[in-house]
Amino acid sequence: MTTNTSDVVSAIRELTSTKQLERTELLDLLKDGLHAALVKRYGPNVRAEIGIDELKGTIRIAVLRTVVETVEDPGSQVALEEARFEDPDFQVGDVLEEEVPFEAFGRTAVQAAKQRIIQRVREGERARIREEFSDKVGELLSGEVQQIERGKIVVMLAKFREAEAIIPYREQNHREHFHQGDTIRAVLKRIEETPKGPRLILSRA
Repeated sequence: MTTNTSDVVSAIRELTSTKQLERTELLDLLKDGLHAALVKRYGPNVRAEIGIDELKGTIRIAVLRTVVETVEDPGSQVALEEARFEDPDFQVGDVLEEEVPFEAFGRTAVQAAKQRIIQRVREGERARIREEFSDKVGELLSGEVQQIERGKIVVMLAKFREAEAIIPYREQNHREHFHQGDTIRAVLKRIEETPKGPRLILSRA
């Protein structure tokens, strides 16, 4: 059965467009999520054909199982006797296509795909930040004071709002006083790697 899943396809496509991922990458991530769900259900040796029609908003999933005399791996094999219930002409070595309804595990698969998309987006953002600022150490950057917390000034940079940039207490000029929303300029002193990605350390000292 080909299940109409236009809402699923359009929702993930929208997420992709806003995060600037390539459409082919979106489809690959969605297929990865579907395949991961199939592995949970049929085992690690499962073979499947996954077709996504963006225009129609449909997703077709077919598990492929080889016809054998004696089944050793139910996830990838089917007994000749069972296969002949589907078609009496089946022979050992043939491949049986078993169409799987999307509803059987679609929500889990889509969630897995979304997590992959979010992870890929974060990796891309981190790479762009490193590429943008690795050769700008020592240069003056401008932005806006986003907040002041525990003595550090959090800055939203004018030309790269996604980057995490801070002015630690020791890098501040303590004769100055800033408030949220103020325009601020500071020198990029170094780039620190954190579990969440690169952090730009700025200085006005």
